[in-house]
Amino acid sequence: MSRYALLLAPSANRVYADQAGRLASAELAAFEPALSTDVSDISLASIGGVEYLTFAGELSPRDISYLSNMSSAYALFERVDEHLLRPVMLTPLARYDSDLITIPKYAGKTNEQFTKLLLNLTLLASASAGRMLDGHLTVLDPLCGRGTTLNQALMYGYDAVGVEIDGKDVEAYKLFLQTWLKRKRLKHTADLVPVRRQGRRAARRLEVTMAASKDDHKAGAVQKVTVLQADTTQLDGLLRGGVADVLVADLPYGIAHGSHDDRGGLSRSPLDLLERAVPHWLPLVRPGGAVGLSWNVKVARRELAEDILLAGGLEIVPQLSLEHRVDQGIERDVLIARKPG
Repeated sequence: MSRYALLLAPSANRVYADQAGRLASAELAAFEPALSTDVSDISLASIGGVEYLTFAGELSPRDISYLSNMSSAYALFERVDEHLLRPVMLTPLARYDSDLITIPKYAGKTNEQFTKLLLNLTLLASASAGRMLDGHLTVLDPLCGRGTTLNQALMYGYDAVGVEIDGKDVEAYKLFLQTWLKRKRLKHTADLVPVRRQGRRAARRLEVTMAASKDDHKAGAVQKVTVLQADTTQLDGLLRGGVADVLVADLPYGIAHGSHDDRGGLSRSPLDLLERAVPHWLPLVRPGGAVGLSWNVKVARRELAEDILLAGGLEIVPQLSLEHRVDQGIERDVLIARKPG
């Protein structure tokens, strides 16, 4: 049985970095069902004064490709003995330069490593886990803000669909993505158009078509991003059913962010939003798809969030603890559920 040591990626967020080892252990365990080998003896170890995630297994090239996409993966080594590490080539799904993810900086942006972690866990819990490396999947973020999750989906080579009520955020995302694509000299189109429902303007839709290279564009191997400026609790007729393989959402934390309630006021409870939104979200997810949510447990108990998803007909996916501190007022957790297929 071979032994491996995964060097954890540094994080600009010190609080997140302090908890990265424990989160990486849980993420590795989530990858295991997709691998051709059993992974055992997962632990954190200090090698040369640096923290590594160590584990045992017999990794195939495809297994290595899977683990190359771990949110915390920086470098992978095979342990020859206690003092010698042999580098293993990582082959991540990096379709574009990493600055697609790292350039945007704004108040309230979710940590990029955590965004990737949440997307990974949701993909691995879905019926599409076996196509994570080579399938043309679609990711839906019904609370997409300025598009961190959408950009991570693009990095993986997937299509992305987002919903965001704030028009300024939609316009900021359009400006960033267009500017980035022009600077990278990548073929693309981008249009922001009105959407009508029953003869009345109901939303605006940002439609972006892009390709990673000129050859891909010529061959028709394009990716699409669709962002609706709309209320995520009023999506009837705006998106076709079964549009997404997975749904990923970072719910309002109840501190600086909130959601508009039925009376037009601002609710800071993620549970209020979840209860109103789930009936609109679930028809958009294909059978066998998965839903991944993160939220602030200081304002919403986990079991209440689970009850809402169970009432919608989803199955809760067991997982190791991913609860972690973000700052003084936010203790974040992750909940993954699967739609029966």
